[in-house]
Amino acid sequence: MQTDRMMRREPDLTGITITTKPTTELTDTDVATMMALFDIAYRDANHAYLQKSFGNLRFAAIAMHGDTPAGFALSDMRLLDLPRLPATVVSLAGICCIADDFRRRGLFVALESAAARSAGVTPSGRFITCGRMAHPVSFRLMTQNPTHVPKPDAEPTEWQQEVGQAIADAYGVPQFDPKTFVCHGSGVPIGYPRLEMELQPEEWRVFEHVNRDAGDSLLGMAWVPDGPEGW
Repeated sequence: MQTDRMMRREPDLTGITITTKPTTELTDTDVATMMALFDIAYRDANHAYLQKSFGNLRFAAIAMHGDTPAGFALSDMRLLDLPRLPATVVSLAGICCIADDFRRRGLFVALESAAARSAGVTPSGRFITCGRMAHPVSFRLMTQNPTHVPKPDAEPTEWQQEVGQAIADAYGVPQFDPKTFVCHGSGVPIGYPRLEMELQPEEWRVFEHVNRDAGDSLLGMAWVPDGPEGW
């Protein structure tokens, strides 16, 4: 979920150490730390969802401030053959949780970027950045990129739907609606963000088909630095 603006932001990492590793190599302590941060960030946090995410995204980044967990993120960067777009670099952002004392320091971007870099795939030009979101706050930064999909009151084009399906497959989404970009969940909530932020009514429009109680999320994607011709 890194827009061009997000990538230019300099995070404040004073006193923070970030460690990255493959999700297949997470220790019991790592998992316990991440589950605790998940509980801090979400009410009714679904631990099974996070555990499953370890199998879908290959890298994790954990931030510590001394002995205090500050946050974590899951991410991946892959070279994929997308519809009409062979050998495209795809950034797959996963769940990111930040402890209350470390919010608004740019840690979200630092963690997602650190985990993605671990994949060893470096964009040399245009790439697509993606994420699954269950709340408009998570989608807000992506909407500042004019190439983002989906948009309110605009059904994705046939090409965008095809790319959306390919991205959903990369995430391991079992049921995806290409017209609404809803990733249907398991029937159990992922969790509900504890952080309350003021939202405009129009920010909810693309989420009108997302049933958070059923674990649904919205797939968002945007191009950096710009979209391909015809997008």
